[in-house]
Amino acid sequence: MHLSNEGLFVILFVGLVAGWIAGKIVSGTGFGIIGDILIGIAGAFVASWLFPKLGVRLGAGLTREIIDSSIGAIILLLVVRLIRSAGRF
Repeated sequence: MHLSNEGLFVILFVGLVAGWIAGKIVSGTGFGIIGDILIGIAGAFVASWLFPKLGVRLGAGLTREIIDSSIGAIILLLVVRLIRSAGRF
């Protein structure tokens, strides 16, 4: 996988937006806005790697990037929430 400087910038910017959206959708995560943004950036990297391999294409252009990254961030927030709550029996 090869990322240009512009591609990396787009992933980071879209990750910021996706983290904010995912933080609003998955409420009660307890990470705050900074934590949700970091999860969003990680979700953007996951989505940019995973979705092309699966052949998933939702929308076009920047809209597609935001949708994919938001889905990736939501998945990561849900997984992190499951891991954090697993130790609280």
